[in-house]
Amino acid sequence: MDFVIPLDNQSTAPLHRQLSDELRRAILTGRLVPGERLPSTRAMAGLLGVSRVTVTQSYEDLISEGYLQAAHGSGTFICQQLPEELLRPAPLRSDSRAARTTGRAWRLSAYGGSIGCAESAGEATNRHLISFRYGTPSFEQFPWRQWGRLLSRHARAASRTVFDYHADESGYRPLREAIARYLARARAARCAADQVVIVSGSQQGLDLIARLLLDRGDQVAVEDPCYLGARRIFEATGARLFSVPVDESGIEVERLTARSVPQIKLVYVTPSHQFPTGALLSLPRRLALIAWAEQRGAVIVEDDYDSEYRYGGRPVPALQGLDQSGSVIYVGTFSKVMFPSLRIGYLVVPSGVARVFARARWLADRQSPMLEQCALADFINEGHLERHIRRMRTLYDRRRQALVRALASHFGGRVTVMGESAGMHLMARLQTGIGDEEVIARAARAGVEMISARPNYLRGRPAGEFIFGYSDLSERKILEAVRRLDRALGGPGPSFITASAVTGDQPPDHNPQAQADAENHAG
Repeated sequence: MDFVIPLDNQSTAPLHRQLSDELRRAILTGRLVPGERLPSTRAMAGLLGVSRVTVTQSYEDLISEGYLQAAHGSGTFICQQLPEELLRPAPLRSDSRAARTTGRAWRLSAYGGSIGCAESAGEATNRHLISFRYGTPSFEQFPWRQWGRLLSRHARAASRTVFDYHADESGYRPLREAIARYLARARAARCAADQVVIVSGSQQGLDLIARLLLDRGDQVAVEDPCYLGARRIFEATGARLFSVPVDESGIEVERLTARSVPQIKLVYVTPSHQFPTGALLSLPRRLALIAWAEQRGAVIVEDDYDSEYRYGGRPVPALQGLDQSGSVIYVGTFSKVMFPSLRIGYLVVPSGVARVFARARWLADRQSPMLEQCALADFINEGHLERHIRRMRTLYDRRRQALVRALASHFGGRVTVMGESAGMHLMARLQTGIGDEEVIARAARAGVEMISARPNYLRGRPAGEFIFGYSDLSERKILEAVRRLDRALGGPGPSFITASAVTGDQPPDHNPQAQADAENHAG
């Protein structure tokens, strides 16, 4: 192991005492932790360029003081329990070359300053709570064994393609080809593999879009309410946000055509399941938005984050597939349909700028992990992705129904569920008579984590609207969470609430595996 300890041959202090002092300081400051094994005296002497006698004497001094302990045949270790008087940090010697905190005030760029002033992107969930936090898929239903086999297949091949830098800046071509075919089937998109750029999740894709297309002061139209991740990226680049209201048919496109509207360079939309309201952008508005963008020379950024999950009605084609003028950039991710730590997303960009996006992605972090890209290409081509989506669509539909019925049962006329029957979350308006912060605090005391929608609004900021993520909650947990919430808010209790009333004849969290397998066999 490498071991950096500053020693000064010009100091009047003997080397063994300098070494003892530095090791003691490292223990007290946490650089060396209890139970950690130190290098042998011979190895430490070689690392520091001193005699073995110097190291031996230093170790013996620290053993006598209670810092170190020697185990015969095993080595020298930091003591698990230190004397109480040793827990107080020793003062730094005047001749010490250890790093000191200067307290320097750093001058950040405009971008860095805007990020520092932004609200936190999200706190870690308290695992003791039943959390309605959104965006997390159901991990227990993912085909981990199949995914592991695909990873092992490519790892065993020991191909240079998997383990070396990849020459294609746009990403692994077989994966880009698989994505293009999948989007043509599932989203009626019209694109070739050369238009697909692999990114490390949709958030990196949005960051690339902002950095390549926006200059400070440019006007960006966003839905109101809006996805916070996109809003913060646009604000960080210095863009000016123009809020456009959302109703039950999605973003109000006619607001963009008013004479008082400034010159919009880019509009960001979530048309398939508006975040967070859940509204579906109607076909007439989709066509009107595309026509407006073509006429104004604006860019539409279509974030299609969870369009795979629709539970009723016919699927509506992506804006990208309706676009004839190259005005749309399509943003997709596998974090919602597979698992978040995969960190593979993609952009579908017009052919004329595909090379620029690929180059910018390469400059940002070279490439996404090749092993996962290779396995994902097989996962799509062999049909595992679409089979998994069908299973999850059935499961999430049941969980959504359970949540809607539980809210209606406990809150009755005091709750309004908003949006379409789709996605991995829903937004609901609760009439509680108390502020959102108090609702969240009472829910937390009852063991339920609530997410307010107020931060997602640019204007208006209505009270009483909450985002309920349900994809990673069993139906039993959903029922229990709503029951606790009702009790915490002083409600009268449910008018009726049983598992069968909420979920139908099937038991809670019925596993749709057999049904999906039968469907796949028949298809």
